[in-house]
Amino acid sequence: MLPSLRQALLICAALFASSVAPAQAGPSDESLPAVEVASLPKVEVPNLLDDGIEPQLSQPETPVQAEQPAIGEQVVATTPAIRPRGELSDMVAQLRTSDAGSREIECLATGIYFESKSEPLAGQLAVGKVIANRAKTGGRFPPSYCGVLFQRGQFSFIRGRVLPNVSRSSKQWHTAVAVAKIVDQGLHDSAVGNALFFHARYVSPNWRLKRVASIGNHVFYR
Repeated sequence: MLPSLRQALLICAALFASSVAPAQAGPSDESLPAVEVASLPKVEVPNLLDDGIEPQLSQPETPVQAEQPAIGEQVVATTPAIRPRGELSDMVAQLRTSDAGSREIECLATGIYFESKSEPLAGQLAVGKVIANRAKTGGRFPPSYCGVLFQRGQFSFIRGRVLPNVSRSSKQWHTAVAVAKIVDQGLHDSAVGNALFFHARYVSPNWRLKRVASIGNHVFYR
């Protein structure tokens, strides 16, 4: 009976061994199924360094231009007033003109012309200065050059309230206009200062006034 049991055990052991296979550590000879790789969509990337494509830069703002005058529209330029320099003769040379520019300057120039056109420039300046002093003094004298000229009994060349005719093309008139502008703007001092009266040397009115200066053919008083 022992041999039979032994045989039976051997048979059982053989059957168990055939049903259990040893584990495999190495790669299997069986090929793996192929895995399909999904294809990604192709994205177009612009080449920023491509010489054929210029980058779009922001355009600079267009500067605002001043409005231009319409065609045919007159443009009036503002010319600064001329301020003469130098000695009295230089100033007169720079300001000589036939146009007084205003009625008041015309009255002042007329007084200078008829009272002293043959006098030296200093004498003409002095006569103009007396007319201007009277206009600024007020009270007994009118407050304007024309008013001073038209004041009754003051200037012999005045008849009524009309300025006498003057040759506007003469050099003496141009000089009188220049001297009038110099007096009006106070561009040059005169030796007569604040004198208010004058008379020709060939008369002696015996005025009880302060004698200020004697220039050319006139004597000046305050």
